Amino acid sequence: MARFESCHEYVLETISAMPEIITLKKITKNYVLGRVVIPALNNISLVIQKNEYVALMGPSGSGKSTLMNIIGCLDTPSSGDYILNGKNVSTLDDNQLAEIRNKEIGFVFQTFNLLPRLTAFENCILPLVYAGIGRKERDKRAMEVLDSVGLADRVKHKPNELSGGQRQRVAIARALINHPSIILADEPTGNLDSKTSAEIMSIFDEIQSRGNTVILVTHEEDIARHARRIIRLRDGLVDLDKVNDAAASHKLQASS
Repeated sequence: MARFESCHEYVLETISAMPEIITLKKITKNYVLGRVVIPALNNISLVIQKNEYVALMGPSGSGKSTLMNIIGCLDTPSSGDYILNGKNVSTLDDNQLAEIRNKEIGFVFQTFNLLPRLTAFENCILPLVYAGIGRKERDKRAMEVLDSVGLADRVKHKPNELSGGQRQRVAIARALINHPSIILADEPTGNLDSKTSAEIMSIFDEIQSRGNTVILVTHEEDIARHARRIIRLRDGLVDLDKVNDAAASHKLQASS
């Protein structure tokens, strides 16, 4: 196995060896309110490789939520190109974007976004129902992903019968069920206590170690420390893009 002089060198070598999964080229996003044009993103170019672990940070109004929405195909740029897994998705219509989201991206939100009348199992299979997957395959996948997040014994429980951490585990299982290449998590621990947050982050760490690209949108420094790369936005621009040496050191030790 190759030896590395520093964590920085290790991460850069590892990243460069992986194919690009997200390429943003001069992305600009403006919102128009009447006669007023409000700039949200200004000429942003980024490359994220497959299996990267990225924290996207920035203060309120920095543009991070807008960038998250574009990366997640929930919105389109005013100008520029977004290449996702080799496909330019910048100009796709709503139906095409919905298809991309369902196949390529698993979403995890701060508020869980679970349907209250459905069980954990029923919430989990919803993406497969929308995708037209048969019942036998849906049931198999749902049990697999719920078991992978430690909820095999809670499949029949409704959200109000679960703790906050368990609800987020259901949301993570739902995000994984379509075998997406990217997991996009928006403030995934924002409604959780510190102990539960640590448990949830260990799940994201495991997901990334299994090959997924993980992008965390967070304002919490302790959550961002799990990522191998930190991108900070300010005023619609990339203010900082760096390797997280602490996470890199842990990864390097684990690989030795």
